[in-house]
Amino acid sequence: MDNHSYHHSYNYPSDCTPLTNCKSARKPAGSTAVNMGNVGQNPPRDYIFWSLCNTLYVNFCCLGFMALLYSIKARDQKTQGNLELAQECSDKAKWYNILAAGWNLLIPLLAVVLLVLLLVHLGSSQGSFDFLGEDGLQNFLKLFSW
Repeated sequence: MDNHSYHHSYNYPSDCTPLTNCKSARKPAGSTAVNMGNVGQNPPRDYIFWSLCNTLYVNFCCLGFMALLYSIKARDQKTQGNLELAQECSDKAKWYNILAAGWNLLIPLLAVVLLVLLLVHLGSSQGSFDFLGEDGLQNFLKLFSW
């Protein structure tokens, strides 16, 4: 026997290697892109629940309704991936909610303060009325009788 060493060389097409199926390797390679958005940045809040509560309270100048509109718009823009416009709408919804909540707290607070001031004034004036005593209701009704 000859001591010739035989070298076999296999020629593969450039898109086919020994460990892959040559049929699948000949297909044009597709690509899959996954849009991660702004990684690390939290998406803007939409304040939808707060807006809904302010809307149901029916406050001055429909501030709660305006907040609800901007909350819905912020949620829509966030769903569509437009985070800049979603942030703008989120900020507007937040400020309308703050104004509506402030107004919702201010009116009852003013009513309580005025009632307390009225009772203090009437209690310290001449012929003071005892609203909390035995004849309290009659004395209170005398204020409105002519």
